[in-house]
Amino acid sequence: MFLLTAVVMGQSTAPQAPPAGSTTAAPNAKTAPKSAPKSAAAATAAAPVLSTDEQKTVYALGLQMYRSLAQFDLSPAEVELIKRALGDAAAGKPAVDVKEWGPKFQALEQTRAARVAEKQKVVSNAYLAKAATEPGAIKTESGLIYKDIQPGTGASPNASDSVKVNYRGTLIDGTEFDSSYKRNEPAQFPLSGVIRCWTEGVQKMKVGGKARLVCPSDIAYGDKGHPPVIPGGATLIFEIELLEIGGH
Repeated sequence: MFLLTAVVMGQSTAPQAPPAGSTTAAPNAKTAPKSAPKSAAAATAAAPVLSTDEQKTVYALGLQMYRSLAQFDLSPAEVELIKRALGDAAAGKPAVDVKEWGPKFQALEQTRAARVAEKQKVVSNAYLAKAATEPGAIKTESGLIYKDIQPGTGASPNASDSVKVNYRGTLIDGTEFDSSYKRNEPAQFPLSGVIRCWTEGVQKMKVGGKARLVCPSDIAYGDKGHPPVIPGGATLIFEIELLEIGGH
């Protein structure tokens, strides 16, 4: 199960001050339009109301919808189109026929997903270069950057072993997408059934130790990612505590 901290990016347009040297005077009681107070009230009324559990649940539904569209890499203007579509659908007056345009979703998603992956890789390059130079960090041939946080004293697992671990996974911006600590339950799995970064990195650990794995997308979830939680092309960071080999 992935745990993702959802972030909502709101946009607002603040009134701009007149340019320097402008002769435009600030409106006074006589010159200000009578509709101004009404406009301000309308702006306040338009703000989302989150006073009840039901309202917060509906708002969270909107967050989940936005997350599900992450692979489309929507621009602010396109987000406005989504808002318009929701309003038109609610009013029963859609501007286009979904049966006609729906078949184009997959092609758009593939194009946008490739764009997202490329952006992620560009952003990741600087992070990977810096991580590889940290004291104690080891960069392997695959691109994995391994660093012991607390060396263990027990045995090291083989690729064919199952292991029991606690771990926390984040994106390079610090967003946590998964954590066994938050579930209060260690994870148990065969090393042959996880991403390549884990298969390689956990074999370098000893029972009782803690390590940090920085995983380029090529040995994580690749260009496809794991939408909506992990974007394509994303570098992932895992802090892992190896508890047992065999999981018994």
